[in-house]
Amino acid sequence: MTLVNTYYVARLLKSKKAADREVVEKVGVFFPNQNDRGTHVNISGAGVAKNAPNGANALKFIEYLVSREAQDIFARSNNEYPVVTGTAIDSIVRGFGAFKEDKVNAAEYARLNGEAVRIMDRAGWK
Repeated sequence: MTLVNTYYVARLLKSKKAADREVVEKVGVFFPNQNDRGTHVNISGAGVAKNAPNGANALKFIEYLVSREAQDIFARSNNEYPVVTGTAIDSIVRGFGAFKEDKVNAAEYARLNGEAVRIMDRAGWK
């Protein structure tokens, strides 16, 4: 078993190379933890620095990135689940099915980061 982001599976399924499609047709998509907390979802973020010379425009750009129009483009071109409800989902990605996502507050990642790094260091993770 291995873990991989679903967009990699979609990209291989769409590949023009038969060898890519043959490999990925031997795997399945499985979303863990569906009976309890839900599966991990990668987090993307954006912000505007307090001293940004074009802060108002930067904010407008971030607002555009989370619009239905931009999410449609992003979801289609990057083979990802969109973050805006009601946005079209790529047909291959839709075929992976719906899933329950983990609702952990991202602030918990920051709070526990130091401990996680210490554990990885002790385990020799590189």
